Amino acid sequence: MQTTRKSDSEESDRTPREQGAVGTPPQRSDPSASRSQSPKQEKPAPQPPKRKRRTGVFVLIFLVAAGVLAFFGYRNYAARQEQKGKLFVSGRIEGYETNLGAKIGGRVQWIKYREGAVVHPGELVAQLSDDDYQAQLRGSQARLKKAIEARDVAEQQVEVAQQTVDQSELNRLQATQDTKGKVFQAQAQVASAKAQLSQAEAEVIQTQADLKLAHLRKERYDTLAQQGAVMQDQADQADTTVATTQATLEAKIAALESAKKQLAASQGNLMQQESTRLNPPIRSSQLTASQRQLIQAKSQLKSAADEIHNAQSDIDQIKANIAYLNIPSTIYGVVTARPVEPGAVVTAGQTVLSCINLDTVYLRGYVPEGSIGKVRVDQDAMVYLDSAPKKGLPGTVIEIDPEASFTPENIYFRDDRVKQVFGIKIAIKDPQRFPKPGMPADAEILLKETK
Repeated sequence: MQTTRKSDSEESDRTPREQGAVGTPPQRSDPSASRSQSPKQEKPAPQPPKRKRRTGVFVLIFLVAAGVLAFFGYRNYAARQEQKGKLFVSGRIEGYETNLGAKIGGRVQWIKYREGAVVHPGELVAQLSDDDYQAQLRGSQARLKKAIEARDVAEQQVEVAQQTVDQSELNRLQATQDTKGKVFQAQAQVASAKAQLSQAEAEVIQTQADLKLAHLRKERYDTLAQQGAVMQDQADQADTTVATTQATLEAKIAALESAKKQLAASQGNLMQQESTRLNPPIRSSQLTASQRQLIQAKSQLKSAADEIHNAQSDIDQIKANIAYLNIPSTIYGVVTARPVEPGAVVTAGQTVLSCINLDTVYLRGYVPEGSIGKVRVDQDAMVYLDSAPKKGLPGTVIEIDPEASFTPENIYFRDDRVKQVFGIKIAIKDPQRFPKPGMPADAEILLKETK
């Protein structure tokens, strides 16, 4: 088929003169006619020689043959290596991808790197716009300031209410003690008035008896004086005694009336003082009202404190969201994808940059189905990069596909693409950040443990 393709190309590259040589013989030209032509007639352009075209075809055939020989040489080399206790595997370097994104959504303000760039841990690689959150922050700060002012007012109200409660408590205690003292004093006054009244009554009765006796003696002395048994002076003295006793009786009666009035006044005072027994309950009611005001003031203070706490929590949350808008790198790696550009609106967790950690790279290769039984997880291996084919990097088989698959389509030979293979991963123990994702590499799996 290649020969036919060469013939077709040669046939299409031939000049009309050459085609004429293959077909009918060329016509001979008249020398005289040639000499009669103008010397200024242009000559036809030179055609490329057929030797160069044939050389290109030969080079192409040589490259194809060299590829076939290299493939079979590789297969023979792999077979010889397997006989020596080593399984030869080719593949490429891959890594575990880390997707960097914001914890919250927003509009992308800027992105620092593009594909292929190296990022360091903690380095800020992208940022989202914080205009909305800055407005929310200002609102929450204003609310915090208002809550602090309300707390200060509530503290003053609590202080005033506490003073009112203390004063009401003192008034209640004072009213209780004062009422007891006044009632006792009034009761003592009533008792004294009653005693004075009893004494006045007794004195009136005694004076009335003395007056009655004075009248009897007066009658006797008057009779005896008329008879001349006693002197007139004694009769007059009896008359004087009657008058004196009568006056004394009248005074005693007046004292009695005064004692009655004093008793009535004392009893009235007692009733008045007993009415002060209502003062302690009144003071208690005032104390209860003051205590309720204190409770209300404390409740307002607590509400203000809760509002301060809520406002501060909102501020902390907004500041945390603003911090979340900054997207740092969590690994040392290479950027493999940049799916968004500045100005795009992303959701929470959406990827902004994808990176591969250069400290955890591995070789992804494929083992023929007939040789996979010799491979085990944790087997040692040596990985060789094309850039340093003589410097092996120690590795370990960390994963074997549970099912077979066809060889990936990037294998150039059709016969190999239809074979069943098992994918494996060989982790490089100390990559030193030298192997990069996408690099072709080879590996030798040690089928037997060597020390």
